[in-house]
Amino acid sequence: MRTVDAAGLEIGDDHPPRIMGVLNVSKESPYEPSVFNDAGEAAKYVDTALIDEGADIVDVGLESANKRFEVLSAEEELDRLDTAVEVLESVSGDAVFSIETRYHEVADEALSRGFDMVNDICGFADPEMPTVCTDHDAAVAKMASPPDLERPGAIEEVDDIYDALAQNGFTDKTIVDPAFGGWSEAKTLEHDRETLRRLREFRGYGRPILVSINRKNFLREVAGRDTEEALPVSLAATSMAVERGAHVIRTHDVAETRDAALIGKEFARHRTRKSGDVTVEELDVTTPREVERHLDRLGVESPASIATEAVVRVFELDGLSDEDVRTLAAAAGDAGATVARGTTADGADSHCVLLLGTARALCETVAFSEGESESLATALHSVENGVL
Repeated sequence: MRTVDAAGLEIGDDHPPRIMGVLNVSKESPYEPSVFNDAGEAAKYVDTALIDEGADIVDVGLESANKRFEVLSAEEELDRLDTAVEVLESVSGDAVFSIETRYHEVADEALSRGFDMVNDICGFADPEMPTVCTDHDAAVAKMASPPDLERPGAIEEVDDIYDALAQNGFTDKTIVDPAFGGWSEAKTLEHDRETLRRLREFRGYGRPILVSINRKNFLREVAGRDTEEALPVSLAATSMAVERGAHVIRTHDVAETRDAALIGKEFARHRTRKSGDVTVEELDVTTPREVERHLDRLGVESPASIATEAVVRVFELDGLSDEDVRTLAAAAGDAGATVARGTTADGADSHCVLLLGTARALCETVAFSEGESESLATALHSVENGVL
């Protein structure tokens, strides 16, 4: 996992989770506490409600990305940039300033006038955006989007998000964003929940991850909360996202989100990492699909067959007959899996066993158990579904 230097702010596995607070200078934006058209008031908000509360990055939006509103042109965004620059010049606190835009012209002007990084919600749909960011040596958050400047984030299937992030390549300082939220009519709340479940997959590009999940509908629905009551579910999801590999959390609730992110970082899986002439990094993978992402990045052929050897899974099967256990143990032995059987308090063999092995070994165990009893066949079908 590479570390991205955003104007001196290090973003990556070896650094604390970074908090991106939000300021909008667009009257269309729906979250009123962050919306300003007076630069002085906006600067005061940035200092007291964002930077003083723990924001490492301030993301300034020139227009609402809500699909209900008309998309502004680059010229219209540039007309609003003066206010954003005036805010930047009036802030007394120290933070990295990010400009949210989809246009390379706006990014170029903003970076030339004091902004430090770019938040591209159309994911390099403007093919000149990576060149502008590289020329300014600026970090850029790249959200998964179609190749269409008027449809930010409108990826309709979770499986397509990963590929969408590769649109027009990456710069050396790209941070990837899997685009949580209702960016299209076809995207459901379950799509967002599946994206969070599969967040480790996005580490496959070897680049830091940004997530924007603050008070999102896919979290609110789980607990039955409206926007005003949704902070607790946002904080719970923030800890989970950081534990699963997120590096930047975009939020309106800076102080609380910072604390939740630090908890997620503290209890993330311990993985070996060592730098030197030879760098060693234990990858954060829990499923074969996550392994496939890293194999693809390295250009390894036949990734699926290799991926199934990479992750060990453990299942407990209870209620097996002695004959079932013998059948299972023989099949597991042939497949390279392991069956571990204990004893009861009176010294008898237990009818509960642990079945463990790689995804490949477990699937082959199922195949080698042909002709088994109906109860064992049903149990192994559940194992196979769990692995795949």
